[in-house]
Amino acid sequence: MRNQAIEANARSLPHSVWPAQAMAQLERDAADSLGLTLFELMQRAGQASYELVRQLWPQAQHWLVLCGHGNNGGDGFVVARLAQAAGLNVTLLACAGSKALPEEAQQAQDAWLAAGGVIHAADAPWPEQVDVIVDALLGTGLNRAPADPYDRLITLINAHAAPVLAIDIPSGLLAANGTAPGETVIADHTLSMIALKPGQLTGKARDYVGVLHNHELGLSAYLAAEQAPISRYDAGDLTRWLKPRRATSHKGDQGRLLVVGGDSGTAGAIRMTGEAALRTGAGLVRVLTHEDNIGPILTARPELMVDALSDERLNQALEWADVIAVGPGLGQRDWAQKALKKIAASEKPMLWDADALNLLAIKQDNRQNRIITPHPGEAARLLGVKTSEIESDRLHAARALAKRYGGVVVLKGAGTVIASAAGDIAIADVGNAGMASGGMGDVLSGIIAALLGQKLTLLDAACAGCVAHGATADAVARQRGTRGMLATDLFELLWQFVNPEMIQQ
Repeated sequence: MRNQAIEANARSLPHSVWPAQAMAQLERDAADSLGLTLFELMQRAGQASYELVRQLWPQAQHWLVLCGHGNNGGDGFVVARLAQAAGLNVTLLACAGSKALPEEAQQAQDAWLAAGGVIHAADAPWPEQVDVIVDALLGTGLNRAPADPYDRLITLINAHAAPVLAIDIPSGLLAANGTAPGETVIADHTLSMIALKPGQLTGKARDYVGVLHNHELGLSAYLAAEQAPISRYDAGDLTRWLKPRRATSHKGDQGRLLVVGGDSGTAGAIRMTGEAALRTGAGLVRVLTHEDNIGPILTARPELMVDALSDERLNQALEWADVIAVGPGLGQRDWAQKALKKIAASEKPMLWDADALNLLAIKQDNRQNRIITPHPGEAARLLGVKTSEIESDRLHAARALAKRYGGVVVLKGAGTVIASAAGDIAIADVGNAGMASGGMGDVLSGIIAALLGQKLTLLDAACAGCVAHGATADAVARQRGTRGMLATDLFELLWQFVNPEMIQQ
């Protein structure tokens, strides 16, 4: 298993993401607008791939290029020709197909043969010395598990010690949604062509993509004028949402947040949500919880205002609050159901998480003043499907949740997806495997709710909160690694990201 970089996608990447099924038309339209042929774009793609390999592995003298029977393979033929022209030792294996090669790929193959290149069959033995492997087997049009000989070649790639560059997407990974239904190349680096695709950023992408790069192939001006349907956000975007405060601002300007949850024995969940909100800049945070939790929460974080949850106190708090967060540690007893019913009658901005979502799955409603933050299991309950169906197409699931429940949906996971009922969709390109521990969702809820109280819209609060949360976890991982990361470890470094002017560039 190759060591995947914790600091995912540290290189500059575009913020626009295009559906994989839209790429062919986008490529044709862009080429037409600039008077280019598709073969010229293929040559640019091959040139970009060749140059990246030389940059990443300058000492590599023996290249193995694996070409599929499509345009991804055409890119591989261009790479092989350029490497051979530079005096490098190139071995090229190509997969045969039942149909003729696409026109541009055929041109690339002909150019390779005209330059004295040799095409070896897919089952040919590999050379003894291989310094780098170029994966040009299967591209972004794949929609099923790879068949023979592709699956066998992918297995050989993953078993080899040489580093791998995947052209456009690791073979076997579906560009549409990031699923890996069969054998899939584990790349060290992936060079996306023209635009980013969802499957490079969410789903199982991080297990296979390695370090992601993008090359627009000279189409930057055209792409800049087009409105991509999906946005990608990372830590560099925090300044768009989180501006320095006015010198005269006071706690009343920063939002009064009510946090409801924490049945007996779950003080930790609601305490983490409350503290996360404070550390994200909420002016005042009031917690209503089980009476057993009051002492432990106040001892741990005296800046929180904590009371026992009762009808009278909840009525007062709902009147007082600007924003409401409910769910962490809430449970599903009558105690919780009564509180949630009363909260649901409010028209103030609110966030529902954890047990609030489990109760919502039982009694569904659609409202526009709410953010819901399900993990895949909760999302499955909310949609009445299996968790595997959620993970098989995370963008579709997020859209379906937003349509059914309204407001804004945060579908948590590797490559968190944010969707709104208005049709907006974004991917938070931050976070790491260290976040697979209890309490991370409670912290995220506090962060997002605090940003709602600081006058961000539901969509902006969700996007900014997810980015700040994941970027903080990435900073923790750079210091300590991913194993053993605690949700409360984020409190130490969260200040850097909710005050993005402090981030050292």
